[in-house]
Amino acid sequence: MNQSSFFRGLFLITVLVFFVAGTALQAQEFDPASRAYRTDVSRKGTAAGTMLEIGVGARAEALGGAFTAIANDPSALYWNPGGMTEMTGIAAQFTRLNWLVDTKYHAFDLVVPLPQISWAVGFHLAMLDFGENPVRTVFRPDGTGEFYSAKDMVAGLYLGMAITDRISVGMGVKYFYERIWHVDGSAFAFDLGILYKTALKGLQLGGSISNFGPEFALSGRDLTRVMDSDGRRDKFFNNDQVPVNLKTDEYPLPLLFRFGISYNWQLGERNALIFSTDLNHPSHSTESINLGMEFKTLNALYLRAGYQSLFERNAINGLTLGAGLIYRVMGQSTITFDYSWSDWSVLDSVSRFTISVTAF
Repeated sequence: MNQSSFFRGLFLITVLVFFVAGTALQAQEFDPASRAYRTDVSRKGTAAGTMLEIGVGARAEALGGAFTAIANDPSALYWNPGGMTEMTGIAAQFTRLNWLVDTKYHAFDLVVPLPQISWAVGFHLAMLDFGENPVRTVFRPDGTGEFYSAKDMVAGLYLGMAITDRISVGMGVKYFYERIWHVDGSAFAFDLGILYKTALKGLQLGGSISNFGPEFALSGRDLTRVMDSDGRRDKFFNNDQVPVNLKTDEYPLPLLFRFGISYNWQLGERNALIFSTDLNHPSHSTESINLGMEFKTLNALYLRAGYQSLFERNAINGLTLGAGLIYRVMGQSTITFDYSWSDWSVLDSVSRFTISVTAF
Protein backbone atom coordinates (compact mmCIF):
# COMPACT_ATOMS: atom_id res chain seq x y z
CA MET A 1 0.00 0.00 0.00
CA ASN A 2 1.48 3.36 -1.04
CA GLN A 3 1.39 6.50 1.11
CA SER A 4 -1.46 8.19 -0.84
CA SER A 5 -3.73 5.14 -0.43
CA PHE A 6 -3.01 5.04 3.32
CA PHE A 7 -3.99 8.70 3.86
CA ARG A 8 -7.05 8.29 1.62
CA GLY A 9 -8.25 5.36 3.75
CA LEU A 10 -7.54 7.25 6.98
CA PHE A 11 -9.54 10.23 5.69
CA LEU A 12 -12.52 8.02 4.81
CA ILE A 13 -12.46 6.36 8.26
CA THR A 14 -12.32 9.77 9.97
CA VAL A 15 -15.26 11.04 7.93
CA LEU A 16 -17.24 7.89 8.74
CA VAL A 17 -16.56 8.26 12.50
CA PHE A 18 -17.66 11.91 12.51
CA PHE A 19 -20.78 11.05 10.50
CA VAL A 20 -21.83 8.28 12.92
CA ALA A 21 -21.10 10.46 15.97
CA GLY A 22 -22.93 13.42 14.48
CA THR A 23 -25.95 11.28 13.63
CA ALA A 24 -26.07 9.93 17.19
CA LEU A 25 -25.78 13.41 18.71
CA GLN A 26 -28.44 14.75 16.37
CA ALA A 27 -30.78 11.88 17.23
CA GLN A 28 -30.20 12.53 20.94
CA GLU A 29 -30.72 16.29 20.57
CA PHE A 30 -33.96 16.01 18.61
CA ASP A 31 -35.32 12.92 20.32
CA PRO A 32 -38.92 13.91 21.27
CA ALA A 33 -38.70 11.82 24.42
CA SER A 34 -35.69 13.79 25.63
CA ARG A 35 -37.38 17.15 25.01
CA ALA A 36 -40.88 16.28 26.29
CA TYR A 37 -42.34 17.88 29.39
CA ARG A 38 -42.47 15.85 32.58
CA THR A 39 -45.85 14.28 33.21
CA ASP A 40 -45.19 12.68 36.60
CA VAL A 41 -45.68 15.94 38.50
CA SER A 42 -47.43 16.08 41.87
CA ARG A 43 -49.92 18.83 40.81
CA LYS A 44 -49.22 20.72 44.05
CA GLY A 45 -50.45 24.31 43.98
CA THR A 46 -52.83 23.82 41.04
CA ALA A 47 -56.10 24.31 42.97
CA ALA A 48 -57.84 27.37 44.37
CA GLY A 49 -59.72 27.57 47.65
CA THR A 50 -57.18 25.59 49.67
CA MET A 51 -59.10 26.65 52.79
CA LEU A 52 -61.52 23.87 51.83
CA GLU A 53 -58.77 21.35 52.66
CA ILE A 54 -58.47 22.33 56.33
CA GLY A 55 -59.89 19.46 58.36
CA VAL A 56 -62.83 20.10 60.69
CA GLY A 57 -63.04 18.58 64.17
CA ALA A 58 -60.25 17.77 66.63
CA ARG A 59 -61.33 14.14 66.87
CA ALA A 60 -61.13 13.52 63.13
CA GLU A 61 -57.74 15.23 62.88
CA ALA A 62 -56.34 13.30 65.85
CA LEU A 63 -57.24 10.16 63.87
CA GLY A 64 -55.05 11.41 61.02
CA GLY A 65 -58.08 12.46 58.99
CA ALA A 66 -59.15 8.80 58.67
CA PHE A 67 -62.78 9.63 59.46
CA THR A 68 -64.74 8.82 56.30
CA ALA A 69 -65.95 5.45 57.58
CA ILE A 70 -66.68 6.75 61.12
CA ALA A 71 -68.43 10.11 60.56
CA ASN A 72 -70.64 10.00 63.64
CA ASP A 73 -70.33 13.56 64.94
CA PRO A 74 -71.17 16.96 63.36
CA SER A 75 -67.81 17.11 61.55
CA ALA A 76 -69.30 14.43 59.26
CA LEU A 77 -70.58 17.36 57.18
CA TYR A 78 -66.95 17.91 56.14
CA TRP A 79 -65.65 14.33 55.99
CA ASN A 80 -68.65 12.30 54.88
CA PRO A 81 -72.21 13.69 54.94
CA GLY A 82 -73.48 10.13 54.69
CA GLY A 83 -72.87 9.85 58.44
CA MET A 84 -75.37 12.57 59.39
CA THR A 85 -78.05 10.04 60.31
CA GLU A 86 -75.71 8.42 62.87
CA MET A 87 -76.58 11.18 65.35
CA THR A 88 -79.62 10.40 67.47
CA GLY A 89 -80.06 13.93 68.83
CA ILE A 90 -79.45 17.54 67.87
CA ALA A 91 -75.68 17.97 67.76
CA ALA A 92 -73.62 21.15 67.49
CA GLN A 93 -69.85 21.46 67.26
CA PHE A 94 -67.45 24.40 67.34
CA THR A 95 -63.83 24.04 66.18
CA ARG A 96 -61.07 26.58 66.71
CA LEU A 97 -57.43 26.43 65.69
CA ASN A 98 -54.44 28.62 65.09
CA TRP A 99 -53.62 27.65 61.53
CA LEU A 100 -50.31 28.07 59.75
CA VAL A 101 -48.43 31.42 59.60
CA ASP A 102 -50.53 33.02 62.36
CA THR A 103 -53.90 32.62 60.63
CA LYS A 104 -57.11 31.82 62.53
CA TYR A 105 -59.64 29.17 61.56
CA HIS A 106 -63.11 28.71 63.06
CA ALA A 107 -65.85 26.26 62.11
CA PHE A 108 -69.40 25.62 63.31
CA ASP A 109 -71.38 22.49 62.43
CA LEU A 110 -74.99 21.68 63.31
CA VAL A 111 -76.93 18.46 62.62
CA VAL A 112 -80.64 18.07 63.31
CA PRO A 113 -81.93 14.48 62.93
CA LEU A 114 -85.48 13.80 61.75
CA PRO A 115 -86.02 10.25 63.05
CA GLN A 116 -89.66 10.09 61.93
CA ILE A 117 -88.56 9.99 58.30
CA SER A 118 -84.97 8.70 58.82
CA TRP A 119 -83.52 11.97 57.52
CA ALA A 120 -81.18 14.60 58.92
CA VAL A 121 -80.34 18.19 57.97
CA GLY A 122 -77.08 19.97 58.62
CA PHE A 123 -75.45 23.38 58.45
CA HIS A 124 -71.72 24.07 58.08
CA LEU A 125 -69.98 27.42 58.48
CA ALA A 126 -66.22 28.02 58.49
CA MET A 127 -63.92 31.03 58.19
CA LEU A 128 -60.17 31.46 57.73
CA ASP A 129 -58.89 34.88 58.82
CA PHE A 130 -55.47 36.08 57.65
CA GLY A 131 -55.61 39.19 59.84
CA GLU A 132 -54.35 42.65 58.83
CA ASN A 133 -51.05 43.19 57.04
CA PRO A 134 -49.26 46.35 55.86
CA VAL A 135 -49.58 47.35 52.22
CA ARG A 136 -46.14 47.34 50.57
CA THR A 137 -45.17 48.42 47.07
CA VAL A 138 -42.01 48.27 44.99
CA PHE A 139 -41.28 51.93 45.68
CA ARG A 140 -42.44 51.81 49.33
CA PRO A 141 -41.26 48.44 50.65
CA ASP A 142 -41.58 49.59 54.27
CA GLY A 143 -45.30 50.19 53.82
CA THR A 144 -47.66 52.87 52.58
CA GLY A 145 -49.40 53.36 55.91
CA GLU A 146 -52.39 51.32 54.73
CA PHE A 147 -53.38 47.84 55.89
CA TYR A 148 -55.19 45.10 53.99
CA SER A 149 -57.10 42.07 55.24
CA ALA A 150 -57.89 38.70 53.70
CA LYS A 151 -60.57 36.16 54.55
CA ASP A 152 -61.95 32.87 53.24
CA MET A 153 -65.46 31.72 54.11
CA VAL A 154 -67.63 28.71 53.33
CA ALA A 155 -71.27 28.02 54.23
CA GLY A 156 -73.15 24.84 53.37
CA LEU A 157 -76.53 23.13 53.72
CA TYR A 158 -76.70 19.35 53.90
CA LEU A 159 -79.32 16.62 53.74
CA GLY A 160 -78.82 13.03 54.88
CA MET A 161 -81.06 9.99 54.49
CA ALA A 162 -80.95 6.44 55.86
CA ILE A 163 -81.90 4.20 52.95
CA THR A 164 -81.81 1.05 55.11
CA ASP A 165 -80.60 0.27 58.61
CA ARG A 166 -77.15 -0.33 57.09
CA ILE A 167 -76.83 2.24 54.31
CA SER A 168 -77.10 6.02 54.57
CA VAL A 169 -76.27 8.77 52.10
CA GLY A 170 -75.80 12.51 52.37
CA MET A 171 -75.32 15.46 50.05
CA GLY A 172 -74.78 19.16 50.40
CA VAL A 173 -74.27 22.39 48.53
CA LYS A 174 -71.89 25.04 49.81
CA TYR A 175 -70.91 28.57 48.93
CA PHE A 176 -67.22 29.47 48.98
CA TYR A 177 -66.10 33.11 49.14
CA GLU A 178 -62.58 34.58 49.16
CA ARG A 179 -61.54 38.20 49.60
CA ILE A 180 -58.09 39.83 49.53
CA TRP A 181 -58.44 43.58 50.21
CA HIS A 182 -60.57 44.89 47.30
CA VAL A 183 -60.40 41.68 45.22
CA ASP A 184 -62.81 38.80 45.71
CA GLY A 185 -64.35 35.73 44.12
CA SER A 186 -66.93 33.06 44.88
CA ALA A 187 -68.16 29.67 43.71
CA PHE A 188 -70.70 26.99 44.59
CA ALA A 189 -69.60 23.39 45.19
CA PHE A 190 -71.23 20.08 46.07
CA ASP A 191 -70.39 17.27 48.51
CA LEU A 192 -71.66 13.69 48.42
CA GLY A 193 -71.10 10.80 50.82
CA ILE A 194 -72.21 7.27 51.68
CA LEU A 195 -71.79 5.15 54.82
CA TYR A 196 -72.27 1.37 54.87
CA LYS A 197 -72.44 -0.88 57.94
CA THR A 198 -71.35 -4.33 56.85
CA ALA A 199 -72.76 -7.62 58.12
CA LEU A 200 -69.61 -8.04 60.20
CA LYS A 201 -70.34 -6.23 63.46
CA GLY A 202 -68.16 -3.15 63.93
CA LEU A 203 -66.90 -3.01 60.33
CA GLN A 204 -67.97 0.05 58.30
CA LEU A 205 -67.18 1.39 54.85
CA GLY A 206 -67.47 4.98 53.70
CA GLY A 207 -66.94 7.06 50.60
CA SER A 208 -67.22 10.74 49.78
CA ILE A 209 -66.67 13.33 47.06
CA SER A 210 -65.86 16.85 48.24
CA ASN A 211 -65.72 20.25 46.50
CA PHE A 212 -67.20 19.29 43.14
CA GLY A 213 -67.81 22.56 41.35
CA PRO A 214 -66.73 25.09 38.71
CA GLU A 215 -63.39 26.85 38.42
CA PHE A 216 -62.64 29.84 40.62
CA ALA A 217 -61.17 33.27 39.79
CA LEU A 218 -60.70 36.65 41.48
CA SER A 219 -61.74 40.12 40.31
CA GLY A 220 -61.93 43.60 41.77
CA ARG A 221 -60.64 47.15 41.73
CA ASP A 222 -57.13 46.21 42.91
CA LEU A 223 -56.63 44.58 39.49
CA THR A 224 -57.09 47.87 37.61
CA ARG A 225 -54.00 49.70 36.34
CA VAL A 226 -53.01 52.73 34.28
CA MET A 227 -50.25 51.79 31.86
CA ASP A 228 -48.71 52.16 28.42
CA SER A 229 -50.54 49.38 26.60
CA ASP A 230 -48.52 49.36 23.35
CA GLY A 231 -45.07 50.34 24.64
CA ARG A 232 -44.47 53.11 22.07
CA ARG A 233 -43.81 55.68 24.79
CA ASP A 234 -43.82 59.24 23.40
CA LYS A 235 -43.66 58.35 19.72
CA PHE A 236 -46.55 58.88 17.33
CA PHE A 237 -48.67 60.79 19.87
CA ASN A 238 -48.71 57.76 22.18
CA ASN A 239 -51.11 57.64 25.15
CA ASP A 240 -49.23 56.09 28.09
CA GLN A 241 -52.14 56.44 30.56
CA VAL A 242 -54.50 53.73 29.33
CA PRO A 243 -56.76 52.25 32.07
CA VAL A 244 -56.69 48.44 31.97
CA ASN A 245 -58.28 45.67 34.03
CA LEU A 246 -56.07 42.66 34.72
CA LYS A 247 -57.75 39.26 34.55
CA THR A 248 -56.63 36.39 36.75
CA ASP A 249 -56.57 32.79 35.57
CA GLU A 250 -59.30 30.38 36.65
CA TYR A 251 -58.35 27.45 38.84
CA PRO A 252 -60.38 24.40 39.93
CA LEU A 253 -61.44 23.85 43.51
CA PRO A 254 -59.61 21.05 45.41
CA LEU A 255 -61.71 18.06 44.34
CA LEU A 256 -61.17 15.09 46.65
CA PHE A 257 -62.35 11.46 46.52
CA ARG A 258 -62.15 9.52 49.79
CA PHE A 259 -62.73 5.84 50.57
CA GLY A 260 -62.55 4.67 54.17
CA ILE A 261 -62.67 1.53 56.30
CA SER A 262 -63.16 1.42 60.07
CA TYR A 263 -63.49 -1.33 62.63
CA ASN A 264 -64.91 -0.88 66.14
CA TRP A 265 -63.58 -3.58 68.47
CA GLN A 266 -65.64 -3.68 71.67
CA LEU A 267 -63.65 -4.52 74.81
CA GLY A 268 -66.50 -5.05 77.20
CA GLU A 269 -69.37 -2.64 77.84
CA ARG A 270 -67.34 0.49 78.58
CA ASN A 271 -64.17 0.14 76.51
CA ALA A 272 -63.50 -0.04 72.79
CA LEU A 273 -60.74 0.24 70.21
CA ILE A 274 -61.33 1.73 66.75
CA PHE A 275 -59.02 1.33 63.76
CA SER A 276 -59.61 3.42 60.64
CA THR A 277 -57.97 4.17 57.32
CA ASP A 278 -58.76 6.48 54.40
CA LEU A 279 -57.57 6.25 50.81
CA ASN A 280 -57.40 9.74 49.26
CA HIS A 281 -57.45 10.60 45.58
CA PRO A 282 -57.20 14.41 45.16
CA SER A 283 -57.25 16.39 41.92
CA HIS A 284 -54.37 18.63 43.01
CA SER A 285 -51.87 16.19 44.52
CA THR A 286 -50.79 12.56 44.52
CA GLU A 287 -52.71 9.74 46.19
CA SER A 288 -52.21 9.16 49.91
CA ILE A 289 -53.38 7.12 52.90
CA ASN A 290 -54.54 8.32 56.33
CA LEU A 291 -54.39 6.04 59.37
CA GLY A 292 -56.05 6.42 62.77
CA MET A 293 -56.62 4.62 66.06
CA GLU A 294 -58.86 5.51 69.02
CA PHE A 295 -59.03 3.91 72.46
CA LYS A 296 -62.14 4.53 74.57
CA THR A 297 -62.24 3.73 78.26
CA LEU A 298 -65.04 4.04 80.82
CA ASN A 299 -67.27 5.48 78.06
CA ALA A 300 -65.78 8.88 78.91
CA LEU A 301 -62.07 9.17 78.06
CA TYR A 302 -60.58 8.87 74.57
CA LEU A 303 -56.95 8.60 73.46
CA ARG A 304 -56.14 8.94 69.77
CA ALA A 305 -53.25 8.74 67.32
CA GLY A 306 -52.91 8.83 63.56
CA TYR A 307 -50.77 9.57 60.55
CA GLN A 308 -51.69 11.77 57.58
CA SER A 309 -50.64 11.88 53.93
CA LEU A 310 -48.78 8.58 53.94
CA PHE A 311 -47.14 7.97 50.50
CA GLU A 312 -48.08 11.48 49.29
CA ARG A 313 -45.27 13.04 47.29
CA ASN A 314 -43.62 16.07 48.97
CA ALA A 315 -45.93 15.80 52.00
CA ILE A 316 -44.80 17.70 55.11
CA ASN A 317 -47.59 16.72 57.51
CA GLY A 318 -47.70 13.36 59.26
CA LEU A 319 -48.08 12.37 62.92
CA THR A 320 -51.26 13.34 64.80
CA LEU A 321 -52.18 12.87 68.46
CA GLY A 322 -55.19 13.77 70.56
CA ALA A 323 -57.56 13.12 73.41
CA GLY A 324 -61.22 13.61 74.28
CA LEU A 325 -63.48 13.76 77.31
CA ILE A 326 -67.27 13.33 77.46
CA TYR A 327 -69.33 14.83 80.26
CA ARG A 328 -72.93 13.70 80.59
CA VAL A 329 -75.52 16.17 81.88
CA MET A 330 -78.40 14.50 83.77
CA GLY A 331 -78.45 11.67 81.25
CA GLN A 332 -80.19 13.85 78.68
CA SER A 333 -77.30 15.51 76.86
CA THR A 334 -73.52 15.34 76.55
CA ILE A 335 -70.71 17.85 76.30
CA THR A 336 -67.54 16.67 74.57
CA PHE A 337 -64.12 18.32 74.69
CA ASP A 338 -61.60 17.22 72.08
CA TYR A 339 -58.00 18.22 71.40
CA SER A 340 -55.65 17.28 68.58
CA TRP A 341 -52.03 18.00 67.70
CA SER A 342 -50.71 17.73 64.14
CA ASP A 343 -47.09 17.82 63.01
CA TRP A 344 -46.38 20.05 59.99
CA SER A 345 -42.60 19.71 59.95
CA VAL A 346 -40.97 22.98 58.82
CA LEU A 347 -44.29 24.82 59.26
CA ASP A 348 -44.41 23.94 62.97
CA SER A 349 -47.37 22.16 64.55
CA VAL A 350 -51.12 22.84 64.69
CA SER A 351 -53.42 22.42 67.70
CA ARG A 352 -57.20 22.06 67.41
CA PHE A 353 -59.82 22.54 70.09
CA THR A 354 -63.39 21.33 69.63
CA ILE A 355 -66.41 21.49 71.90
CA SER A 356 -69.55 19.52 71.01
CA VAL A 357 -73.00 19.52 72.56
CA THR A 358 -75.57 16.80 71.88
CA ALA A 359 -79.16 16.98 73.16
CA PHE A 360 -81.16 13.76 73.13
